[in-house]
Amino acid sequence: MSNSLAETLVAVRTARGLSVAALAEASGVSRAMITKVERGAAQPTAVLLGRLAGALGLTLSQLVARAEGSEEPVARRADQPVWTDPATGYVRRAVTPGTGGPLELIEVVLPAGARAGFPAATYAGTHHQVWVLDGALRFHEGAVVHELGAGDCLRLGAPQDCVYENASGQPCRYLVALVRTA
Repeated sequence: MSNSLAETLVAVRTARGLSVAALAEASGVSRAMITKVERGAAQPTAVLLGRLAGALGLTLSQLVARAEGSEEPVARRADQPVWTDPATGYVRRAVTPGTGGPLELIEVVLPAGARAGFPAATYAGTHHQVWVLDGALRFHEGAVVHELGAGDCLRLGAPQDCVYENASGQPCRYLVALVRTA
């Protein structure tokens, strides 16, 4: 994790008046792991960052965008924050310019055979859609499984635990569109 992301995590936690213990309680992430992440001593997974961002009232994209510090109205591809999950190898690009707007667009490339799961809290306060651009995606929305191919778009229902799964032998590229509702 970049130092700017670690520093942003500390700044947001502090601005919200949360101790490490309070953030641990709200996110389900151990105090020791939060401390390691904030010091830059641990490379967090997407799931871990998603839990922390959700407990701080942010999406993962908002957390990454704050770390990047851009407020420009145009997000050039070369300047869009890109993050690779160390656990799954999935690559996440924050497409939306700046921070603070209600809409976020995120491009994800999920490698063949990879799975990434997120708790229901990740989806709280958002309207969430997934549009498959290339490949195939198996999306687990609670107990319901959606098989999606290129061009298919899924609107998520009420927040619940979800898993993105690429059961194919090829990478899957999809766009996540989020609108903050809370």
